[in-house]
Amino acid sequence: MLGHITDPSAEGGLARRDLPEPEPQEHDVVVEVAAYAVNRGELALLQGRPDGWMPGQDVAGTVTRAAADGTGPAAGARVVGVADGGGWSERVAVPSHRVALLPAEVSYAQAASLPVAGLTALRALRTGGPLLGRRVLVTGATGGVGTFAVQLARSAGALVTAHVSGSSRVEQAKALGVTDVITEITDDAGPFDLVLEAIGGRVLADAVRRLAPGGQVTAFGITSGQRSEIAFFDFAQAAPGGRLEGFFVYRTGEQTFGEDLATLAALVADGRLLPQLGVVRDWSETVQAVDLLRRRAATGKVVLTRG
Repeated sequence: MLGHITDPSAEGGLARRDLPEPEPQEHDVVVEVAAYAVNRGELALLQGRPDGWMPGQDVAGTVTRAAADGTGPAAGARVVGVADGGGWSERVAVPSHRVALLPAEVSYAQAASLPVAGLTALRALRTGGPLLGRRVLVTGATGGVGTFAVQLARSAGALVTAHVSGSSRVEQAKALGVTDVITEITDDAGPFDLVLEAIGGRVLADAVRRLAPGGQVTAFGITSGQRSEIAFFDFAQAAPGGRLEGFFVYRTGEQTFGEDLATLAALVADGRLLPQLGVVRDWSETVQAVDLLRRRAATGKVVLTRG
């Protein structure tokens, strides 16, 4: 089968080559990949993993081989799932507890955008408890996770403020259904009961200082690459009882990934969640699509399709 591997001698450090078929474990299904997405976190993996590594986590397609232990969907089922790697290929093995059936109303391209970004948004929002009537700030609101977080928070009844990097992204944020869009976290913003924070640097520090009493910042990224200057008094004076949590979706219980993916897919099917597909290209253009993400020339999700 054809698939992508890391190769420092190839354009963008990535090559598409003839590769061995996946070798599923007893608990794995084999998926014929129809679409896959590229996550910003995978950019670092492409540089840090050894030559010949097979990237790819977010996949959607059809089960060609059911799990030998009888778990998960049957052959022929349309699914979305989270692979450990190898998803940028024609076929990939995925643990059966990490896949969910796809409603007919959800396209493969939409489904492929859901796994890592959608699960991160959904589970990060849960760190704030019930959201009805609470003020929520989402930084990086037009990014892959941010677009899902804004919509999911609104669906939960939160009063959402979207933070974007500049005026060129304001209208895209408003298209998600929010009227309060900011490019800076100033003293008149908030105060916020929950902040989902993706940027780091000054943005994280400013977010902490605009917490409501007992509020929480859940930090799931650092796209700026910058450290933050935060001190004890930022909490004691501005946000008594405030909390800062580092969030890593793979530490939140992967055994229920499939259940949450089913929830996200159902929300897409009934129109309550609209994946923001910023770039959709044929998988032959994977190197170029990865470069767009690396240069921050893409908003929303970057998705590659097969056939």
